[in-house]
Amino acid sequence: MTILLINIKELLQVRDASIEKVSGHDMATLPTIKNAFLLIKDDLIADFGPMSQVPTLVADEVIDALGKTVLPTWCDSHTHIVYAGNRSQEFVDRINGLTYEEIAERGGGILNSAQTLNHTSEDEIYEQSKTRLEEVMQLGTGAVEIKSGYGLSLDGELKMLHVIKKLANDYAISVKATFLGAHAFPTAYKENHQGYIDLIINEILPQIHQNQLADYVDVFCETGYFSVSETEQLIKAGAAYGLKPKIHVNQFNSIGGVQIAVKNNALSVDHLEIMRKEDIEILKNGITMPVALPSCSYFLGIPYTPAREIIDAGLPLALASDFNPGSTPSGNMNFVVATACIKMKMTPEEAINAATLNGAYAMGLSHSHGSITIGKKASLILTKKIPSFYQLPYAFGSNLIDTVIIAGKIIA
Repeated sequence: MTILLINIKELLQVRDASIEKVSGHDMATLPTIKNAFLLIKDDLIADFGPMSQVPTLVADEVIDALGKTVLPTWCDSHTHIVYAGNRSQEFVDRINGLTYEEIAERGGGILNSAQTLNHTSEDEIYEQSKTRLEEVMQLGTGAVEIKSGYGLSLDGELKMLHVIKKLANDYAISVKATFLGAHAFPTAYKENHQGYIDLIINEILPQIHQNQLADYVDVFCETGYFSVSETEQLIKAGAAYGLKPKIHVNQFNSIGGVQIAVKNNALSVDHLEIMRKEDIEILKNGITMPVALPSCSYFLGIPYTPAREIIDAGLPLALASDFNPGSTPSGNMNFVVATACIKMKMTPEEAINAATLNGAYAMGLSHSHGSITIGKKASLILTKKIPSFYQLPYAFGSNLIDTVIIAGKIIA
């Protein structure tokens, strides 16, 4: 199957295969080709360039993209798409003055989601989750990381990971699975933290390894959740089973989680709303990708990740949605990109780099996603006719997507 896109107004994020991520001032550069073509063969990008060099061939399908911009699909490296029910009541509670922490202290938050999930069948969780996955695909996401973490028990966590695996098998979108059993301490282990950690290490991790259910291990390293020493114990245990760490850090407090992440070669550190100078400095010494979740800040009314400080320090930055029932009930990466520009003062070029190439890096997919590169997955967004790609974050409330192609298949 071949698809030929012609007369593309502007083809964004054209990269050499050797570029895995962009950092610092390089994030302000977004390589493009104007008046371009792109050839898809099966599920891969086979060729691209200016229209003056369009190949002579008979394609199975020709798409005239006159006036339209084409870019790689979004790479959303931090989501909790698999869950049961919703937490809309907590949304109202926050409007009425309760904080995220206060809701959690009275049994809401993650524990609320865990109770709901553990009383919901695997089939029903799959049905609810696939609806959310289909929605984000139609909004232009072509690769996604999905975490467990609402089971907080052996059966619950395995149930979530089985759903994630089924979604990965059933849909064209690329899915990475992350085990986040250390999302919160279950009520039964509130006074016995080590007991729950032992359950994760001795019972849950071996089952995950045996059934190949996860790519990464995550921990919510935060005051009132998992301490720095508990986090390190857990990510080392995960590493023993081949699970590379991706860690929640610095959402409400800076307690040393970034340092532990870098020390243990974490692939990413996510949230980073509260950053000290030493947190930024330590990130210069490793492979760890900082990941910002601006729609979480928007929804909870908490500080935004200091993108300018991070980028101006010469570091890379990725953007992700944090799609979850409590703090970000949206997986709209178009809104994430716009919010990064509006609230975090990222340029459109920086935000698109962060949501494509750097997002792919943050889930180990730089080799196959995140840029217009021959041999990478043919996962593309075709916009409606727009004056320039600046329109994407500028017109933040408009749906400017005309067509989405994922792995060579037109899905919207």
